[in-house]
This record gives sequence, C-alpha cells and structure tokens, in this order.
Amino acid sequence: MTAHDGATPAYSAPIEITASVPTGPPPTWAVLQRRLFDELDAAWRLFRDRYTEPDGRLRFSGALVDRDGGDDFYEAFFNWPALYRLGGADDLLPAAKHHWEGVTRQLTELGLYRNEFERGYDWFHQGEALLMFYGICAADPTDRRFRERAVRFAEQYLPGSDTGNYDAGIRALRAPHNGSDGPRPGLGPQWDDRFGHEQKTMRPYGLPLRDVPGVRTWDDLAHGDNAARMGRHMRERLGRGDTAVNLAAAALVVNAWLYDHDPHLAAWVLEYVDAWRERADALGTMPDNVGLSGRVGEYHDGRWFGGHYGWTWPHGVHSVGAAALVGAISAGMVDGGAHRLDLARRPLDQVWDQRRTGMPFDSHATRRPGWAHAVGLGDGRTVNALPTRLGPDGWFDHQPAQVAYWTWLWWFGMQDQDRARLEALRAHSGYEWNTVHAFRDKEEAGHEPPWLAYLDGDNPDYPERALRMALAQVSHRAALIAADTPGSDDQDLHRWQRVNPVVTEVLTQLTTGAPQTLYNGGLPLTRIRYDDLVTARPGLPPDVAALVEHLDAGSTTVHLVNVSAVHTRRLRLLAGGFGEHLITSARWNRGDGRYPGDSHDYHLPAGEEIGDSAPVHDNSLHVTLPPGRRIRLRLNMQLHARPFTHHPSPTTFRRP
Repeated sequence: MTAHDGATPAYSAPIEITASVPTGPPPTWAVLQRRLFDELDAAWRLFRDRYTEPDGRLRFSGALVDRDGGDDFYEAFFNWPALYRLGGADDLLPAAKHHWEGVTRQLTELGLYRNEFERGYDWFHQGEALLMFYGICAADPTDRRFRERAVRFAEQYLPGSDTGNYDAGIRALRAPHNGSDGPRPGLGPQWDDRFGHEQKTMRPYGLPLRDVPGVRTWDDLAHGDNAARMGRHMRERLGRGDTAVNLAAAALVVNAWLYDHDPHLAAWVLEYVDAWRERADALGTMPDNVGLSGRVGEYHDGRWFGGHYGWTWPHGVHSVGAAALVGAISAGMVDGGAHRLDLARRPLDQVWDQRRTGMPFDSHATRRPGWAHAVGLGDGRTVNALPTRLGPDGWFDHQPAQVAYWTWLWWFGMQDQDRARLEALRAHSGYEWNTVHAFRDKEEAGHEPPWLAYLDGDNPDYPERALRMALAQVSHRAALIAADTPGSDDQDLHRWQRVNPVVTEVLTQLTTGAPQTLYNGGLPLTRIRYDDLVTARPGLPPDVAALVEHLDAGSTTVHLVNVSAVHTRRLRLLAGGFGEHLITSARWNRGDGRYPGDSHDYHLPAGEEIGDSAPVHDNSLHVTLPPGRRIRLRLNMQLHARPFTHHPSPTTFRRP
C-alpha cells in the first residue's frame, strides 16, 4: 500500500482497449448475472408500489414513542443506491433520492429528525440508517442538494459546532446518543425510567449492567424497585460520555470530505480515531467507554468494558468490532495508509485469543438467527466459537466468528498479517467454507467464506451457485410481498427490511471484488467499479457481465463479457470505488482476427488468443466490448496511491 500525498493528478486521456476474443457459448455466470439485474429492476418497483406513498414515504400511520425506529425506515432502501451504482435501472437513483427525502420528512413529522438528521441516537443504529445516504452521495456526487447535506451533517461533529457533540479537550463525543440536537442525555424513555423484565425482546441479551445492587439475574427485575433502579443506573452510566460505537461517525465526516478534501474534516477524523487508538495502546486492549473527564472506565469502576453498545451489552464484538473497522478504514481513506488498522485488529484479536474448539451448539446464543444459517449448523452439533461479550464475570456468549470483520480487515489493507488472521480463522472455523448456504439476513452479508474460497481458487463454481441463490432470494421476497396482508403496515417496523427484494451482496463481490458494505455505517468501497460511457452514468452497461476472479495486494483480474449479439458496449473501469488505486499496467488476450470465419463452416470457430499488454499509469481505462466479445484483464495496481474522491461519470451526468 502506498500512502497518497493528497494531490489530485492532472487528467490525461485514459487508455482504450477493445475486446476481440469471441464469447462463444456465454458463461453460465454471465447469463445468470444479467438475469439477476433484470429481476432486481422489476422487484424494487413491486416493493415501491406496495409499501410507499406518492411522496416517497413508507406507508405507516402509527406513532413512535421512543428514540428508536428511524433507522428501520431507511433500512428498507439501504442498498437501492448500491444497485444503481452496480448497473441497475436508470430511474432507480431518482427513486432512491425520492424515498430518502420522503422518509426524512416522515421522520421529522414523527419527531425523530430535525434539520434532516437524527436528533440523537446511538451510532450502531445511525450507521445503519446512513447507508442509503452514503450510497446516494457515491452514486451522484454532482447532486448539490446531497453534497450540501453531507457537509452540513458532518459539521455537526466538528469542534466548535453549535450542536456541542464533540469535546475537543478530551477528544471524545459527549454522549452515546447524539445528533442534530447535540449530546442527548440518557437512553430515552424506553429505558431511562425503568428497565423491566417485561421487555422480552431484550431478554436474550441479559442485564445491561451486571453490578447494580440487588439485580443479579433477569428475574430480579420483576421485584421491588429493581427495574427503576436499573433504569436510573443506565441513564447515569450508559447515557453519558463516549462509547466505541461512536467511531462510526467518522464515516459521516469522510463522506463529506470525499467531495473537496476539506482539511478540517480530515483533521477531525484522524484526531478522533487516534484518540481511541491511544486509549487502546495504553490499555493493551480495545475499551468501549470514556467518561466526560476523558478517563476510560469512569462510570464503570475503572473497567474498560461495560459502555453502551459495548463489550457487555447487547452485542459485544458485533458492535465494537464493526465500529473499530469503520473508524480505522475511515482514517485510512483520509491519509491513504493502513497503520491505523491496529485499532480494528484489537477487538478481533481479543476474542480470537479466547477461542474454543468443539463447544456444544448453543441454541440460546444471542446472534444465533444470523449465523446458524450462514454456517449450516444445527442442534446436537459442535462448533468452534469465540466469545462475543465480556462482563465482570469474564467472557461469555460464545458463537462462530463473524467472518465479514476479518474479511474487511484483510481486504482494505491487503497486509500479510491480516491474511494470516483470515487463514487461521478458516482453519479454526469447524465448518466447510465452500458451501453456499441459501439465506439472507438484514445485513445482506454472510457469504464471505465461499467467496473467499473462490478467490483462493478452490471454489470455482461459486459465481454460478451464488447467483442462483440470489435469484431465488429475489423470487422469495417478491412472493412475500405478494402474500402480504393489506392494512398491516403499522405492526412491525422491521418487516420492510425482511421483504426488501433488492439483493446486492453477490453482485458486489463478483463485479467489484469487494465484500458487502459494513452494515453499521461503512462507506461503499470497491476494488474496481464501472461507468457506462454511452449513457454517462455509473454501473455496468446493459448486456455486460463482470467477474473479479482474483485480487491481491498488487493486482486484480476481471473477466468482462458482452452477452449481446448485436450491441456494442463501452465502459470505464475505475480502480477503487473512489478512484483511489493506480493501475500501472494491463495484460489481456486478443483474438487472432479470424473470427467470425467462413459461413460455409458450420462449426463455431475457436481461433487463437494472443497475449497483449500496455502501460496505464492511471486510475481508469476504457473498454469497448463489441457484440459477443469478452476480455480478461489482469490489472497491476498500486493500492491507495491516489486520494479517495467522489468520482462522477467521465462525462456530465444525464439524469433520467
């Protein structure tokens, strides 16, 4: 990895390459991929017609009595901009913007938003809500309205902001719940007044605080004033000071920085991330809480664990690990380096050091609904597991590793030490990584193991099996929508997520060479991406299928196929989701010029392929794909050699 110097190189005309190898019988993966695009373009319209109003809002006439819920409205559309950027329908981006604005008005009327931003909630959920917004900004950097919003939202977290979210003296956010209303004390009426045993949805996670006098078990909450006492302790101890999940706010600021590289935004990101790194270095472990004096453990008897959405409650490494990754990657985007990934390694190493082999399958594990499908385990089986949480009595809640986090750690930095971590994780997992399990959770992730096995060369039919699975997922979601009972729109805020028929995980992996975006606030990073040069919009052109077959620290191999028999397609291939990589040279095979041959010959001509190459020294190149042609490009790269930047299409956007 090469750290960039912040200067944007002068523009030069990109190299032009024309595919000349006949496609022949089109690869099954290419046909399935184009079919998936077609089905997705029909499916999102089905969702729109069933669940949204003409002004873009979701059909919902209920009331929200607490701070929770805003993220659920945006999560219904979280990957729609991503599909457009991959090559979805021309009118999908305007639709995504329309729904973002409609939902934002809706949440403002419901009292959760002010000035188009969350009034104050935790960043585990704010990160989820912002995925849609980040996707829109990346898909159309020329939209002045969203650019203004991006900058305005980011400035709420800078020193001197009227919101007062950030305390520059201690380099910390002042409360776990923060936003356009500034640091919001407590955790809201849902938990501040009382935390009782009747809150059944939280029971699987256990007690939020495990040192409240008189409350040792969940059942103790039913007695006397224990529920009120727990609520008071939560308000006073969990409801103030900084917490590790706030690191996800760094991505909000980087999203604004990507427009014009404002040094004030960059400085805040590095300052805030480094503050957490220094605390972790001093302790030798990743803490999850900081008091308003700047001291770790201030409200937890000096313990570095126990903060809101931290190691103890409710999700442990699921929340701490995600936030550490988002923060470390955000800082790496600003300075072009990988040394801040140490912040993301700490929480993963902490649970790895406590790993266990052959544990009985735990049907009560807190995240069982997510990983049980991903690894194909069932009752009566054993599993190799890591602890996910830590309390005063030690590590607990053992579950299989969330492979996505180790994948992102390796993928962003491409360092040998993180590759070794990933290989050790596979060796210890206790289950087969080549299997493609047919499931989809709300994060639309979890198929990293078979994809990584494919990139390693030992799972060659993954693209075909994964695409078939994705097509089945779309069909299943469409069937759920068709079977949905009218008039039930106020019953379950999570239902929209469960029936969203847009699936992008497999397309992201196969076409861009990247894992699915980190769900709790990650930015839409890719190894490569595409623009249609004819229509001047992001994404693969019609008829074109793409497959990233290999990637490492110095190269990327991608196979492009034009399945059309009559249409020529032209695209720009950009190195990095934000143009951050440098392509030093390209190698490919060209046809020998004898195709299509003589019409008297009834056989499909095979022809010979001739190796070709060219220097590039740019972050992009143009590819022309005549009808029925394909090309396999090996791109030699220097990673992170250019500034990450919101890149519009090569010519002026033509908005539908």
